[in-house]
Amino acid sequence: MYSAVMSTREALDTQAAPPGTPSPQGTPTTQERLLRSTQELLWERGYVGTSPKAILERAGVGQGSMYHHFAGKSALALAAIRRTAEGMKAVAEESLSAPGTAYERVEGYLLRERQVLRGCPVGRMTQDRDVVCSPELRQPLDEMFGWLRGRIAEVLAEGQRRGELAAGLDPSAVAATVAAVVQGGYVLARAADDSAPFDAAVQGALSLLAAQVTPAADSTA
Repeated sequence: MYSAVMSTREALDTQAAPPGTPSPQGTPTTQERLLRSTQELLWERGYVGTSPKAILERAGVGQGSMYHHFAGKSALALAAIRRTAEGMKAVAEESLSAPGTAYERVEGYLLRERQVLRGCPVGRMTQDRDVVCSPELRQPLDEMFGWLRGRIAEVLAEGQRRGELAAGLDPSAVAATVAAVVQGGYVLARAADDSAPFDAAVQGALSLLAAQVTPAADSTA
């Protein structure tokens, strides 16, 4: 289900970041290289562990280039975090807007390919004190997780209206549970250095949701 070997850049392409913006010559612009390098380093090291020097070295640009495009590390990190969050939203939406029942769409979201042992690119930022203490840097995280809970709740409510899910199900509460299972699963998997705890948490959530599927939905599946 989950691949364990992949570079940070490849993994960002798979589960978080949109493709890079090429220059007219087909190579990434300096600004793009700075953004992508910052995305990678934030996922690998977190905000505190990502120095301007490391960003410049990863991007292969000079110091003047960074300050030409961004006011400093905080501004560059904010742009990188926003990009990663938007990329994750796009990937989640692919599953949540796919054809199928509400259960199948949530199942697709939970079972999609992830680099589990690397952790969540957005969730990783919540472990940085400097990020959570900064309203500006924290805002994209709040927006991303708020959107995710709301979007999953919409899918579940739609399933209720179609008679696929039990009327007593609370879409908002279940959506919050699904989001928490994914983020908690990352933590447990990283602590064990094994994706098995993540897989078990996902299967547990799906089992609980499956119990809310109506007989009518089962008969039409």
